[in-house]
Amino acid sequence: MVAGLLVLTYSATVSGRPASAERPAPAEPLRDSPLPGGGTAQLSNCGVNDWPRPVPLGKGERSKDPQLALTSWGAYDPGAKSPGKRRFTVHAAIRTGDRPLVLDAPLAKGRVTVDLYGPHGEGSRASARGLTATVVDGGYPGKPLDIPASGSFRVDPGKELLLEVELPAAAVCPGHDLFSINKCSPEHTNDVADCPVLTLTLADPAIRTYRAEAAGGGTSGSFSDRLVAVFHEPLISEV
Repeated sequence: MVAGLLVLTYSATVSGRPASAERPAPAEPLRDSPLPGGGTAQLSNCGVNDWPRPVPLGKGERSKDPQLALTSWGAYDPGAKSPGKRRFTVHAAIRTGDRPLVLDAPLAKGRVTVDLYGPHGEGSRASARGLTATVVDGGYPGKPLDIPASGSFRVDPGKELLLEVELPAAAVCPGHDLFSINKCSPEHTNDVADCPVLTLTLADPAIRTYRAEAAGGGTSGSFSDRLVAVFHEPLISEV
């Protein structure tokens, strides 16, 4: 059984942040904890109604060259008669402009973050940082690609690099599981504002270098090394 969302468009960015909605504080503060496969479950974020797009780390982070675009995400249960486990995966694509982008493998090792926020000011339902992206083919489900002999993946103009990131179950906030975190409220709705917002970020030094060169040089340290994708990014008037 698959519970997911197919993303057809990439939401435009907006500036500003809404005021946090009032939520009852948990009886005991939750603490971040290490994840079995590496990374950290940011359980201290549970219920926090933060703005889904993080504050930029430098120049160029909101540019569309290069770009990270979400394509689909959701939970999958292979069932009792099939091998495998329940998984929640996020799929995305890296696209570039008129110049190639070369990224070392493993892609963004330990520098990927996934956040999923409930609608209507509910706050974080799941949050994990320190993850690593897997480069996959275009099939469903995507199969991991072998690392090229060069040790790097190359994104050429007009092409895209397909990624899969797994959200560990241990990064899901209490009161939810891998299937419920993606539910809308009300569940049967036609309004995207009633549905969760997902944020995927990844960082790589090559992204900073690319942006600096595209801007004509200068101090590369002033540019962001991070790609950010948010869907559906709410407008201030919708919050």
